Amino acid sequence: MTEKTVSFGFRDVPEGEKEALVKEVFSSVAARYDLMNDLMSAGVHRIWKDAMVEWLNPQPGWKSLDVAGGTGDIAFRIVELARARGGEAAMTVCDINQQMLDEGVRRAAEKNETAIEWICGNAESLPFPDAHFDSYTIAFGIRNVTHIEQALAEARRVLKPGGRFLCLEFSKVEVPGLDTLYDAYSFKLMPKIGGLVAKDEESYRYLAESIRRFPPQAKFAQMIADAGLEQVKVRNLSGGIAAMHSAWRI
Repeated sequence: MTEKTVSFGFRDVPEGEKEALVKEVFSSVAARYDLMNDLMSAGVHRIWKDAMVEWLNPQPGWKSLDVAGGTGDIAFRIVELARARGGEAAMTVCDINQQMLDEGVRRAAEKNETAIEWICGNAESLPFPDAHFDSYTIAFGIRNVTHIEQALAEARRVLKPGGRFLCLEFSKVEVPGLDTLYDAYSFKLMPKIGGLVAKDEESYRYLAESIRRFPPQAKFAQMIADAGLEQVKVRNLSGGIAAMHSAWRI
């Protein structure tokens, strides 16, 4: 019997191989991942992440989970915003890649931040009990999982009734003309920058290709609804270069 295939960039690979291939990509780029994000987006990814956490509106006392968030960018923002509101957030980061988590732990030590728990785990089989978290976030990670539907089902499972799901991901550009410029940048400049700065052109070629294989806004919104999450809403960022998808477990 032929094994099912899934996308890995523009290639289709046996579904049993994708997880290892993705791990290899992020192990390669972990040490320079945040620097590369700044270079490739001219710092705009920081504005997108701020917008995500502002829309999440974390409250003191929440148990929050950030998946595929190894370097801590979202987790640090959630903890800081909860503190600004007079309390603490019980923050957990779960990432399948230990090297990315190590980078987050290093950054936390530099900040003297002890409020975050760092767990190595798979988005498709989260190591947490049912109905455990008040919020689930994932930024630029869900397109890298092997089975998006399973990751969404797990998000619903670990959320408490009334819990919030919020995903930030690259999406389909909806501004005429911008899509052509973005394609030229993604496929010509992004891999070159990756080669020069991170010494890994191939990984950044995969990351560009994976964006194009990810479902557009409306299709992904339907996948979220099909997973049993409700009140799905979408907000485009920068003309659809990125998009936020919000939903709730009712």
